[in-house]
Amino acid sequence: MEKLLKDGGAGCAYPKTAEAFRELLVRDEKPGADGSLSARERLIALFDEGTFTELGAYAVRRRDSEPASDGALEGVIGGYGAVDGCLVYAFAEDLSRTKAAVSDATADKIANVYRLAVENGCPVVGCFDSAGADLVAGVRALAGYGRIMKSVSAASGVIPQIAVVSGAAQGASAVIVSMFDFVVAAEKSVVSVSPAFVVGGGTSEDTAACGIATVPVKDDVEAMNTVRRLLASIPSNNEEGAVETVSSDDPDREIDLSSFAADRDARALLALIGDAGSFTEIGEKTAPSVVTGFVSFDGTVCGAVATDHATDGGRLTSLGARKAAKFVNFCDCFGIPVVTLVDSEGFAVSASEEKTPFAAELAKLASAYASAKTPLVTLVTGCAYGSVFSVLASKSLGADVVFALDSARISCLTPASGVALLWNDRITGSVTRESLETEWEETEANVIHAARAGEVDDIIAAAEVRQRVTSAVLMLSGKSAAAPRRRHANLPL
Repeated sequence: MEKLLKDGGAGCAYPKTAEAFRELLVRDEKPGADGSLSARERLIALFDEGTFTELGAYAVRRRDSEPASDGALEGVIGGYGAVDGCLVYAFAEDLSRTKAAVSDATADKIANVYRLAVENGCPVVGCFDSAGADLVAGVRALAGYGRIMKSVSAASGVIPQIAVVSGAAQGASAVIVSMFDFVVAAEKSVVSVSPAFVVGGGTSEDTAACGIATVPVKDDVEAMNTVRRLLASIPSNNEEGAVETVSSDDPDREIDLSSFAADRDARALLALIGDAGSFTEIGEKTAPSVVTGFVSFDGTVCGAVATDHATDGGRLTSLGARKAAKFVNFCDCFGIPVVTLVDSEGFAVSASEEKTPFAAELAKLASAYASAKTPLVTLVTGCAYGSVFSVLASKSLGADVVFALDSARISCLTPASGVALLWNDRITGSVTRESLETEWEETEANVIHAARAGEVDDIIAAAEVRQRVTSAVLMLSGKSAAAPRRRHANLPL
């Protein structure tokens, strides 16, 4: 960094007046070579116009608790502002300042942003683009990483945290990014524990496929617009409850599921039954047989989890279970109702899945639903075969309300497995396997059996799906983890 003013007596390179500092702040922050935004431009794009206020703007790099001799400004910009009128805190690593090398001073600035965010109950947005640790600082830099991790961990479940990766987040930075609730990754970003040039991975495609990057985007501008949309769907802290918006869409609107019946596309169904234009998908590039995102019903923003029958019969994979579990856990932390749509042939059946911690990931999903205190509404839209019916928000697992379409099918076995295991002896020259599978589907898998067992609250017509789901969400809006405290019983005197 070029020296601007010299403080005669001290021989220090950093400016001696506030005006000179302001000139330095503007002049030395440059956009990336590939056309990406500078750190300050990212924050300006995030916040409402004219609302960003920087904290610790004059902080310089330290050496043994004293300002470094080169007077380099600290490689992170932090502060607060408004996003759609709501208070949000943010920090952005600035690659033009000492390559944004992380030091103990970096940790101090970020920790201060977190302290204020938690105390005021507001979200944090972190923009990552760094060359790594300040190697000259040695152990102090490692300690700085630890303090940042502690700040992120302490805020988890208290305030939402959104990471934006515009460039590189490697080593400890990759760990920190993965601790955030959502990760928005630009096209040319890299998130990897080992250097990407060594392992040949960590690209935005890799991070999206494995579930680290929940929302892949093209560039910084799209990233900031995406963050703004995300912030509009989630509460500022864990005490606010679900976001309430104004919707002009009729909650009693009847819907036509004839187009859905053809391909059974879960994304199209969520867009159809929710308020018009309200569905925002999260994790589109990860485990596509499971769809997660936010959708509103009569203005109440809910989390949505759906198995997509159009993708491999909606079979639940290890990565799909982890994706759903993480999303349900987030919604539960912040009191966001969860609407689950089930249309699945069951668990994935393959040797490769069994080599993953498949059972452990399914256990996490079951635990996420079982421990959730937020409202849970489930709708079986197609088939629910085997234990997938149990782990996806069944009544026995803790769902508050479970609906099923009158065309739904619920059974311990798929029709093919049921016939093969139990009805194989009925196959004759005049009775085919296909006809028996159809019979199994219409009799043994008929949804009426689940309703009689008390595992389905009501069997509903397709046209009334929106009305019934909306009604259930509104009915559960006052749900509390504990019953109101009673002074005493009202005795029959």
